[in-house]
Amino acid sequence: MKIAIISDAWHPQINGVVNSMLHTRHCLEQFGHRVEMFTPQDFTTVPCPTYPSIRLSVTPGRKLSRMLDDYAPDSLHIATEGPLGLAARNWCRQNKLRFTTAYHTQFPQYVSLRAPVPLSWGYRMMRWFHGPSQAVMVPTASVKHELESHGFDNIRLWSRGVNTALFHPQPGVDLGLPHPINMYVGRVAVEKNIGDFLNLDLPGSKLVIGDGPDLEKLKKEHPEVKFVGFKTGEELAAHIAAADVFVFPSRTDTFGLVMLEALACGVPVAAYPVTGPIDVITSDKVGCLDKDLKTAVQGALQCKRADCREYALNYTWEAASRTFESHLVNCRSGEKSVAV
Repeated sequence: MKIAIISDAWHPQINGVVNSMLHTRHCLEQFGHRVEMFTPQDFTTVPCPTYPSIRLSVTPGRKLSRMLDDYAPDSLHIATEGPLGLAARNWCRQNKLRFTTAYHTQFPQYVSLRAPVPLSWGYRMMRWFHGPSQAVMVPTASVKHELESHGFDNIRLWSRGVNTALFHPQPGVDLGLPHPINMYVGRVAVEKNIGDFLNLDLPGSKLVIGDGPDLEKLKKEHPEVKFVGFKTGEELAAHIAAADVFVFPSRTDTFGLVMLEALACGVPVAAYPVTGPIDVITSDKVGCLDKDLKTAVQGALQCKRADCREYALNYTWEAASRTFESHLVNCRSGEKSVAV
């Protein structure tokens, strides 16, 4: 089967959306499907306002339509709600084709954090975008219930996996920092609520791995915090494994794939009891969720690293990708599109 996946998030970005689509594509190809990605790499782009590291495709409609006409997919999945996602949605609607979508990011909350836009406006826009989708794939039951409470339908669960060969327990890098090492990994941006972590009064040291629009500002405001920048692959895994606790301060993530990566390295998670963490950290043996983030950190430090690793082994990309595959529909009929 020929599958088209359209995503506004792609290299050089490294985030949960990109990682999820990379692993899903690989597994789908292992299952015998042909998968073509349609991403900003194929189009003229400009920096996203307030977030220049994200590149947005400029008027991609005509070019994307020609590319999709030539490819003639059996199934089409729209991963993001950006310019490419909108262009793909328009192409499907104009040609009376069926498609699926995913809700990776809490865009209503993100937009409201960066601009004076009411949440209700954001949800109205998201309902419009995802309305024609045959299956709106979400990562957790919490997100499913939240979207349904805002009038969404056709919601389907699609969980995530973790590369347990890459992320595994190891001595890790020598960071030269006093223990316990309290670590954050992710975008250094306001929507990640990183300030709650940086402002905590914790024993040991704080380490931040990642880049983002607020990096330089926060480095100046928090000279006591070790900022090591962007890491990937084995270097990232070795850094995570060196931590004593992984602190996830976000209140807006739909899942938080990096929590699984930490657990796979044997590192317990501290987070708020909100959408994302409440679905990922379902055992007090692998982390602690509390409205007081400092209390969560203290609780997570009591967890055993072996329990964290064992828990993460339950999340495989093969199983997640089989679920994704089962939600796909044939572009030209109401049939499922799982036949090779």
